[in-house]
Amino acid sequence: METPYLSIIIPAHNEALRLPAALEHAQAFVRAQSYPCEVLVVENASRDDTAAIATSWQERLPELRVLRLAKPGKGNAVKVGMLAARGACRYMADTDLSVPLEEIPRFLDAMQAGVQVAIGSREAPGARRIGEPFYRHWSGRFFNLLVRRWVVPGIQDTQCGFKCFTAEAAEALFPLQTMDGWSFDVEVLAAAQQNGYSIQEVPVTWTYGTGSRIQPLRDAYALVRELWQIRANARRGAYRARPL
Repeated sequence: METPYLSIIIPAHNEALRLPAALEHAQAFVRAQSYPCEVLVVENASRDDTAAIATSWQERLPELRVLRLAKPGKGNAVKVGMLAARGACRYMADTDLSVPLEEIPRFLDAMQAGVQVAIGSREAPGARRIGEPFYRHWSGRFFNLLVRRWVVPGIQDTQCGFKCFTAEAAEALFPLQTMDGWSFDVEVLAAAQQNGYSIQEVPVTWTYGTGSRIQPLRDAYALVRELWQIRANARRGAYRARPL
């Protein structure tokens, strides 16, 4: 297979119900592009048929690679996928595809304009949120307020699960990631800012899905604790990348 221009990385933990639709969507998207693509499903410690379903799709989607990890954690899956990818642009996508793959060209346009880290934003001008409960929206805004005050100033939406990195940025930043939980996005963006990588928020249309795994009230303590740890790491220069 020729070297891909775009890698699509899908972390998948217990995603037997949602993964077939995601791969069908990915197949249609890849077939419609003029440039070579690859799709990486990173299955991590699932207790259902996620791995078997992903593997069964490889004949229909030759661009698909399946990576299996024994260690859980979305952050861990994304990190492994980003570093295993071969694309010049590396795009992470949640399995629910709450931001459809058809919006990827917006991210690639930013890359072609020289941006090194393009992040999906539900707050940027032109973005749309569909079906999000009131409590989820405002708990997310409070979390982002803490993110901006403590760790990553100037970024209105760090937690949308759709982000694109140049190969150079991915290979420099993801080895610095230490968080495996929900705050890994913030940590990678903190590292990007600390190392002078350009970051742009890309407005997206995002549809709330009932299968969301994060529970704002239940997970609040862990999120705040991880943010504080990222802040401490950044202040002592832990995210300074070594020259490639």
